[in-house]
Amino acid sequence: MIWEISVAVAAAAFVVLVVYLVKTLKAAERSLQTTTETLREVQKTVDELGTEVRQVVRQANDLTGDIQHKMKQIDPLMESVQHAGEVLNEVTLATKQVSAALASRIASRPRMAKRKAQSAVTTAPEGPIRRNQADAELPSQDANRKPEGWVKWVDVAADVWQKYRS
Repeated sequence: MIWEISVAVAAAAFVVLVVYLVKTLKAAERSLQTTTETLREVQKTVDELGTEVRQVVRQANDLTGDIQHKMKQIDPLMESVQHAGEVLNEVTLATKQVSAALASRIASRPRMAKRKAQSAVTTAPEGPIRRNQADAELPSQDANRKPEGWVKWVDVAADVWQKYRS
C-alpha cells in the first residue's frame, strides 16, 4: 500500500508539474509570437526607411552638385566684389591721406600768412603800408596758382561719387 500511495503521489506531482510546464510553454509561445510580429513590423519599417533614406541621399547629392555648379558660376562675381573692396580700401586710404594733408595745409596757412606779414613789417621801414601790400599780394598769389595734381583727382573722385549716389 505504501507503494501504491507513493506511486500515486509521484503521479500527481508529475501531473502538476506537467500542467505548470504546459502553462509556462504556452506563455513563452505567446511571447515569441508577439516578438515575431514586432520584428516583422520593425523589418517593414526599416525597409521603408531604407528606401526613403536612399531617396534623400540621392536628392542631397543632386542638391550638392547643383550648389557646386552655382558656386563655380558665382566665383567671378565674388572675385569682382573682392577687387571692388580692395579698390574702395585704397580710395579710403587715399582720401584719409588727402584730408590729412589738406587739414595740415589749412592749419599751416594762417601761420605762414602771419610769418610773411611779420617779416614784411620787420624788414620795411613803412610798417603799415608794407603790411597792406603783403596782405594784398597773398590772394593774388593764390589766384595765380594752379591746382595740384591730387586736387584734380579729389575733384574727379567727388564727381564720380555724386554720380554714383544719384
